[in-house]
Amino acid sequence: MGNKVKYNLKNVHAAVLTETETNGVKTFSYGTPKAIPGAVSIALDAEGESSPFYADGIVYFRSVTNNGYSGDLEIALIPEWFRTEVLQEELDSKGVLIEKSTNAESTKFALLFEFDGDVNAIRHVLYKCTASRPSIESETKEDTIEPGTEKLSITADPRSDGLVKARTGDEVDQTTYQNWYKSVYVSTGDSASTQGEG
Repeated sequence: MGNKVKYNLKNVHAAVLTETETNGVKTFSYGTPKAIPGAVSIALDAEGESSPFYADGIVYFRSVTNNGYSGDLEIALIPEWFRTEVLQEELDSKGVLIEKSTNAESTKFALLFEFDGDVNAIRHVLYKCTASRPSIESETKEDTIEPGTEKLSITADPRSDGLVKARTGDEVDQTTYQNWYKSVYVSTGDSASTQGEG
């Protein structure tokens, strides 16, 4: 197991995913992406297996499964809306967040982000994420005050239609790029044709 590489982040957003099934057909819809300010870093590992099939003494065929990604999202402070809408904590009438063991199933969401310092500022989306409850960490140092961060364990699974992630390409449509954090982009499936004469 290799060390996870940590990437510094900016423009992190989450959009709640709703899956509905009608007559055996699943449809997916997303809420409006909301900003998660103070996101520090993300460290993700690809999940999946590579299984070789041997014939004639060589690897004749290799099946590779894509099971998404898993890792950690480090945030200065998890916003209250994320705690209530995704982690299923309850806000009572006194403005206190209540965590109950009965609310174990967190809501699925899309995670949108870009890497800080990325020259091309490629924008990413992971379509079906689950976040587990954050561990509580606080640091006290004598002379310096170092703010603690909160870490969410993130799993990005493939949707049932196979969709895992998307990122903006070199020739991305500018409107799509600019609207990346306004609504979750899902391709309509039309492949770009190669440009050329004839």
